[in-house]
Amino acid sequence: MTETSERRLRIGLVGCGVIAQVMHLPFLAELSDRFVIAAVCDVSADLAAACAARYQVAHSATDWRKLLDLPLDAIMVLTPGSHAPIAIAAAEAGKHVFIEKPLAFSVAEAEAVLATAARTGVTMMLGYNKRYDPAFEALQASLAETQDVRLVRVTTFESPFEPYIAHLPMLRGQPLAPELLARLRQDNAERLEQAVGGDAEGQRLYHAILLDSMVHELNALRALLGPPDRVDYADLGRHGATIILRFGETRAVLTWIDLPGIARYGMEFAFFAPDRRLTLSFPSPYLRNAAAELTEETGIAGSVQSQATQRILSHEASFKAELVHFHDCVTQGAKARTPVTEGLQDISLCAAILESHRSRRPVILSDDAGDRT
Repeated sequence: MTETSERRLRIGLVGCGVIAQVMHLPFLAELSDRFVIAAVCDVSADLAAACAARYQVAHSATDWRKLLDLPLDAIMVLTPGSHAPIAIAAAEAGKHVFIEKPLAFSVAEAEAVLATAARTGVTMMLGYNKRYDPAFEALQASLAETQDVRLVRVTTFESPFEPYIAHLPMLRGQPLAPELLARLRQDNAERLEQAVGGDAEGQRLYHAILLDSMVHELNALRALLGPPDRVDYADLGRHGATIILRFGETRAVLTWIDLPGIARYGMEFAFFAPDRRLTLSFPSPYLRNAAAELTEETGIAGSVQSQATQRILSHEASFKAELVHFHDCVTQGAKARTPVTEGLQDISLCAAILESHRSRRPVILSDDAGDRT
């Protein structure tokens, strides 16, 4: 590992798909006082080469293992599928690691990543970008002053992402070879079977709805309310999900619905107490610098008087803020706000939700990682 006391970190990206091109590569370039994009990797050789040319990157590769031999300070893992193998190998090579969600597919994989991080001493951080939004931070502060939250409602309207990026100059590679696609799909299938068993539909719900999408909502709730005590109810379907979690006396009702006909994405966190209501609304995660909105409603008990305040706190992208934080963790020893321990907790909670869905019964959770007891 090269010296990290210098201000700029030499970073390599594994995965040059949508999230890399829409968010990470542009923001890394904007943060050129902190980062040097030193290498890119993608299973599509022409896509990796095109990204390298656009950002004047010296090294491009199709095998992520090639990056481990380069003098890099850090690796960003932005691929589909489980991120555990790349994260573990990068840490063992002495690289700091930034990992997009989900950390892994199974509790066992996540535990292996944590053990490697502890043994090697490198910085590992998960990319839960919403945690770095100024509006989320303001909500967190307001909730700390709110007593007797009686209901939490989280609603997500999923919609196609393509309309949100159609105006961007996206780079695309040639279709992957059928044998490569088959190998990647087989690896996913084997890891999912180890994680949640051989039920194909259960694997799909766990992967597509919980790990790939709702893990953001679940992680945010844990950051705001602490670990849940139990999964009261879970119903997962092809086009939607309803989940009820218990946080002490507070119930959180999560609803997620796929609405592909309209490009009107929405995610809302709402908290209801007797004298205060707080609502945080997020725009599409594929829009750069689009602001989240925090609404606070208050009133006077026994009176008709009430008021609502809507706040826009910043247009700085949370994706950019989390990169700044990662740099601070590596160069200044700051404590990661979204450490990989949270990835383990979220994966364990997702597994418990799937168990509740399958059994049609509540699942009691432990205090530390959401493990079943």
